[in-house]
Amino acid sequence: MAREFQRGHKAKISDLTAGTDLYVGVQIAGPGLTFDISCFGLDAAEQLSDDRYFVFFNQPKSPEESLQLLGAQAGDTESFRVTLDKIPSHIQRLSFTAALDGAGQMSQVAPGYLRIVAGGEEVARYSFSGAEFSTERAVMLGDIYLKDVWRFAAVGQGFDGGLDALLRNFGGEVAEEEPAPAPSGGTPGFAPPPGGGQSPGFAPPAQSAAPPAFGAPAGPAPAQHIPPQQAPPEPAPAAPPVHAAPTIAAPLGQPGPGAPAPSAPLPPGYGAQPGAPTAPPGYGQPPAPPGQGRPSAPLPPGYGGQPGAPVPPPGYGQQGAPAAPTPPPGYAQPPGQFGGQQAPGAAPQQAQSPGVAAAFSLYKEAPTGQRWTQQNAKLVRVDLGVGGQPVLARQGSMVLYQGKVEFGYKGAGFAGRIVGNATGQEMQLMRASGRGQVFLAEEATHLHPIELQGDAICVSAENVLAFDESLQYEVRRVEGHGIPGGALFTMQFQGTGTIIVRTHGIPVVLPVTPTTFADCNAVVAWSAASQVIVSSQVRMRRNAYPGHTGESVNLQFRGAPGNFIVVQPYEV
Repeated sequence: MAREFQRGHKAKISDLTAGTDLYVGVQIAGPGLTFDISCFGLDAAEQLSDDRYFVFFNQPKSPEESLQLLGAQAGDTESFRVTLDKIPSHIQRLSFTAALDGAGQMSQVAPGYLRIVAGGEEVARYSFSGAEFSTERAVMLGDIYLKDVWRFAAVGQGFDGGLDALLRNFGGEVAEEEPAPAPSGGTPGFAPPPGGGQSPGFAPPAQSAAPPAFGAPAGPAPAQHIPPQQAPPEPAPAAPPVHAAPTIAAPLGQPGPGAPAPSAPLPPGYGAQPGAPTAPPGYGQPPAPPGQGRPSAPLPPGYGGQPGAPVPPPGYGQQGAPAAPTPPPGYAQPPGQFGGQQAPGAAPQQAQSPGVAAAFSLYKEAPTGQRWTQQNAKLVRVDLGVGGQPVLARQGSMVLYQGKVEFGYKGAGFAGRIVGNATGQEMQLMRASGRGQVFLAEEATHLHPIELQGDAICVSAENVLAFDESLQYEVRRVEGHGIPGGALFTMQFQGTGTIIVRTHGIPVVLPVTPTTFADCNAVVAWSAASQVIVSSQVRMRRNAYPGHTGESVNLQFRGAPGNFIVVQPYEV
């Protein structure tokens, strides 16, 4: 049974299959778009230290042939053979990428996927669509990496730049000309998904008898994307041992073009449909039979809910294809991201489908492209892949992340803790690094990104949500008389980068004048060039009587034109 992955999900290869001879297929396409699909063999530092492990159209295999480019087959735009047992110890990560060759951007990409097949059976699939990207020209689809054991991660990270930019990002050098030993006669034979016949010898765990089983799943896959290849599936059903394979085949066929659907979990017929081979073709697309009751009716070509659906679905548990329940499976979302039914045609129709998806359409993720993107007044996203530097944020402020992100504790040191405790400006921080997007929020407070270009700003530690690690910060003292301790304190940030300031409610920004005063508990930030003085209205005579105004200590601001203060409608 194929396992469906979402962006950011990870799993051990051993939990997916016992085999180490894997077929990795990528299906990606778009109107008028051409793609360069490659595999980068990276070292422990995630750098291309040995360019012989950069497998692409001009270098179709690694020295020991542990990585091989197989070409288009079984409905996949490009495919690879990965033999984990042969990969040398200095290669600890395989990054599968797709880059645009020519004009266009990733937002134009139709639903696609990256899948792993072992022994002729699909064991993992990561589906994606152009709706997840913006102006990027490349995408890091998935990684197979070594961390004690080999693991798989669905990345789905957009990247600004083409193949050359990706190569530089991994520390490689772009040569003017490179030899092109493109043709690799042996690889095609491996083709796992296409047909048992092609890759008999490859059968995953090296079982000579496996070829048939191997071919079985392959047949369905082509059907989903390329109707003409539906013929191979017919032979596959002939072998009773591979009956289970068809089960997988069905899922493979459905996501073919639409690739958005997680075939493993929801695919109807996934249970074990003897007629699976037949169902996949129909399911794949044109044939009316596809209406097989796949709950993804909304997405599949048979969007209506084809009568034929009852046959395969019965096994699935949704006898009434037409019934509304079918869509619920699709509930995953019209895009077909959630349900196994969402196969091929699903993606295009997702935007139009009504229901839950439509209800939340107004809250879709804002387009990317910038390092910091405000999703709404109370949620901000930082793309760690832009700029390549880590971010420091309040502990516990992460509400969602996508991609390969590592979170670590950011200590202030012994001296820093003492100063923080003494001044009330201690910040409990965490460090986020890697390649991915992190969404930050805190108690539904309003967030305000402030970009510094070599200048400085003073902000109370209580009002800081996150900032680029490149910024310098320190505790600053505000002199004053007549108050306990003789001073107040704040944090000063300076340098080049962005700081996210949080406020309770919508703040007001005022220019600094000689008569500008603010409550020290309500002021959030001010320009570092402003002169700040603590103004106290404590009087012995006034304090000799009971009662007080609650406004005994304020901050007075002075400065040249252009200076400002930020005050929130809330007192800490």
